[in-house]
Amino acid sequence: MEIRRLKYKWLIVPILAVFCFLGTLLAGRNPEWIERWYAEAFYPILASVLSAISSIFPFSLDDLFYMALIALVPTLIVLLLLRKITFRNTGKLILNILGTSYIAFYLFWGFNYYRADLNTRLGIEERQPDKQELVHVIKYLIYKTNSGYCDLSEIDKTSTDSLIEASYKKLAPALKIKYPAGKRKDKSITFSRLFAQSGISGYYGPFFNEVHVNKEILPVEYPAVLTHEKAHQFGITGESEANFYAWLVCSQSDSPELQYSGNLFILRYFFSTARGLKEYPQLVKMLDPKVQEDFDRIREHWLELQKESYEKVASKVNDVYLKSNKVEKGIDDYYGVVKHVMDFSQDTDYHKKYNLKTE
Repeated sequence: MEIRRLKYKWLIVPILAVFCFLGTLLAGRNPEWIERWYAEAFYPILASVLSAISSIFPFSLDDLFYMALIALVPTLIVLLLLRKITFRNTGKLILNILGTSYIAFYLFWGFNYYRADLNTRLGIEERQPDKQELVHVIKYLIYKTNSGYCDLSEIDKTSTDSLIEASYKKLAPALKIKYPAGKRKDKSITFSRLFAQSGISGYYGPFFNEVHVNKEILPVEYPAVLTHEKAHQFGITGESEANFYAWLVCSQSDSPELQYSGNLFILRYFFSTARGLKEYPQLVKMLDPKVQEDFDRIREHWLELQKESYEKVASKVNDVYLKSNKVEKGIDDYYGVVKHVMDFSQDTDYHKKYNLKTE
C-alpha cells in the first residue's frame, strides 16, 4: 500500500491545480466572495509578506523565476539526450512545475481577476456619455495639462515614489484599497532593452509581489508608469482600471510633477479615442507647444526603441493572457480607461463623498 502511495505522489500538484481551476470558475460567478475574502482580507496580508521578502533583494526575483523556466527547456532536452532522465519523469516534472506555477499565480495574485468591476467597487455610476461630453472632458484635460506643464527632463525617483505613496494613502478610501498592503519599491526590468523593443514600459510580477519599471522610459513617463504598476500590486488587475488609478492618484496629488505626468499620460488615450472626430484637429491645436513637444518626444522615443516583430509577439501574448483571465477586450482594455474617466467626471456625488479635486 505504501509503495502505491509513493507511486502516485506526483499527481498531488496536478490534482490541486485542477481544484484551483475549478476555484476560478466558482470565483467568476461570485465576485462578491472574491472581493470580501480574497481581495480585502487574504491578499493584502499575503502581499505584505511576499513584498517584505522580495524587497530584501535589489534585483527582480520574478525575472529570475521566468529565466529559470525558460532555461528549464534546453536543460531537460540535454538531460534527455544524455539519458539522465526518462521521458516519463520529464513529463511528470513538467506537469508539476506548470501545476505549481498555476496555483501560485492565482493564490498569490490572480484571483483578483474575478473581483467586481471598477464602477461596482468604487460606487461610480456607469454612464453612456455622448460626443459632446467626450469633447468637454478632453478640453478640460488639455487645460489641466497645459496649465500644469512641468519640465520633467530629470526626475528624483526616490522623491517621486514617496509622493505616489502619499497620494495612494490619502485616496485609499476612495479607491477601495487596503493601505499599505506591503512594499512597492520599483525594480528595473532585467532585460529592459528587450522589453522596450516589445513596447513594454513596466510590469507587475505576481509571484514575488514586485513592481517593475523599464529603465528605457523617459523621466516624464516615470510617475504615471510607476503609479500604474503600483495599482497592480494593490490587486487591480485590469489594465484600464490600473490606468484609471494611475491618472487619479497622480492628478489628485499635491505634486505638480505627478499631476502633469498623470494628465499627459491619460490625454494620450483620449486623443487616440477622439481621432475620428471632426473636432480632433482643433483639439490637437489647443495643446501648448511644450506639451506637444513632450507628446512628440515620447512617440519618437518609443518608435526608435520598438521592433515591430517583437512588439507583435508581445502584444499577441499579452492579448491571449488578458483574455484568458476574464479581460474580454484583451490589450484593447488599456483604452477602456477613457470610459472610466468619463464616468468619474460625471459623478459629482463620488467627488463630494471623498473630497476630490474637480474642475
